[in-house]
Amino acid sequence: MSSILRPAVATPTERRPGRWLALSVLVLAVLLVAVDATVLGLATPYISEDLAPSGTQLLWIGDVYSFVIAGLLVSMGSLGDRIGRKKILLCGATAFGLISILNAYAPTPQLMILARALLGVAGATLMPATLALIRNIFQDPRERTLAVGIWGAAASAGTAVGPITGGFLLEHFWWGSVFLINLPVMVVLVAVGIRTLPESRNPNPGPWDLASVVMSLVGMVGIVYAVKEAAAEGFTWSAAATGILGAAALYGFVRRQLTLPVPLLDMRLFRNRGFSGAVLADLLTVLGMSGLVFFLSQFLQLVQGRRPFEAGLAELPAAIGAVAAGLVAGVAARRLSVRAVVSGGLAAIGLGLAALTVLDRSTGYPLMGAALLVVGVGAGLSFTVTADVILSSVPKDQAGAASAVSETAYELGAALGIALLGSIVTGVYRGFTAPPGTPDAARESLGGAVETAHHLPANTAEALLSSARESFVQGLHLATGAGAAVLLATALAAWFLLKGRHLESPAHPPIDRTANTTNTPTPDNAPHGVQ
Repeated sequence: MSSILRPAVATPTERRPGRWLALSVLVLAVLLVAVDATVLGLATPYISEDLAPSGTQLLWIGDVYSFVIAGLLVSMGSLGDRIGRKKILLCGATAFGLISILNAYAPTPQLMILARALLGVAGATLMPATLALIRNIFQDPRERTLAVGIWGAAASAGTAVGPITGGFLLEHFWWGSVFLINLPVMVVLVAVGIRTLPESRNPNPGPWDLASVVMSLVGMVGIVYAVKEAAAEGFTWSAAATGILGAAALYGFVRRQLTLPVPLLDMRLFRNRGFSGAVLADLLTVLGMSGLVFFLSQFLQLVQGRRPFEAGLAELPAAIGAVAAGLVAGVAARRLSVRAVVSGGLAAIGLGLAALTVLDRSTGYPLMGAALLVVGVGAGLSFTVTADVILSSVPKDQAGAASAVSETAYELGAALGIALLGSIVTGVYRGFTAPPGTPDAARESLGGAVETAHHLPANTAEALLSSARESFVQGLHLATGAGAAVLLATALAAWFLLKGRHLESPAHPPIDRTANTTNTPTPDNAPHGVQ
């Protein structure tokens, strides 16, 4: 079997001293990103009221971060392989903290969108570096599985800490305060990381191809933007042209990688069906969950009337389930199989989303909390195992690029999910029947309707809010139902794509009985231009 599928197996003597302390620094980086992502959802109603963005601008505030980060993850992961993963992690964390200040004090929707885009540039350096460092620090397969589980659990914990902390801040301060909580995390991360993180890089990295970087960015942003515009506005020539440009750029990117002596991304990785199946499962999972993730906070606050802190607590079961499941996912995958755990987790998410299609203003918390717990358990199982599959499928020198592919799937799935499922919610919402003379701002978003109601007579305001909330909930039902269908279909696909895949053990390399072993060249003796 090709060495690209069978990285060298470490022995117990290769266990690095201080590796668990180093992991704690990587956990802080994950928390930095996870907390930021969740507090945006909580702050959205306040941003909507204060900055008065249009519905399209509000969606851009929500997904421009994912657009930018999806376009740069592969480039930044490859850059970390070349200049050093520790270096790019610490520089990225510093930039992430400083740009958070710009997010906090953005005075207009346009500047807020720009701040989120810049934060995407900084964020693109963090997640690939953390996973790549785990791949290099933890050589023992079982320790690495546990480390990946802790890494995933930290991300899930961040989704719990973010809403609770953000909810507390929103009740006592202005909405910009939720972005400033990144600063102390960044300070601790950099101060401790300088001392504890080992540097690692590819010993034979080759040049960082700028043309590939540009094509990757243009291609990813172009494709996602075209999908977003088509979902929101229907077919337009501008969206079609942007999509064609993006597709052409990605085609050029792939062709260039196949001909470069040392590519930015080794396309042969995708010949491994386990690697490809895990990446596809991640993308579709995040896509299916994005409608719930982005709009749940608005439902809890603007439909059910919960305070921000209470809304944060209401989302806690999902994080608890994900943390618990992530810590045992590796053990479960070794005792059962990779495909059983991943497919089972995806099916659980789908069923949890399906249960949430009955939500309305009067829905009691037990049903909602139970459904969120099931969603969290499913996510913890599937994401932890697919991350380990992706890391164990590549040599450690390519860990940054492979990790970036995994994170690109997350971010692209989030961007597409918000664009597609978010457009469903927005499209249904705009069709509500408003009282005569209602300003257009009320149709742009539910937050806009709430703000408009403050300036209307009581009876008119009540009629406006009742109609707007009912329409928003109908849109949310459709979005979660579509997400459930995507997750159940993905569970079925993962069952076949991950057939024969097993996690690496200390005595044996990773097994992928589905991989093509006869035509796959080895990294040492085959040119990257083999097609």
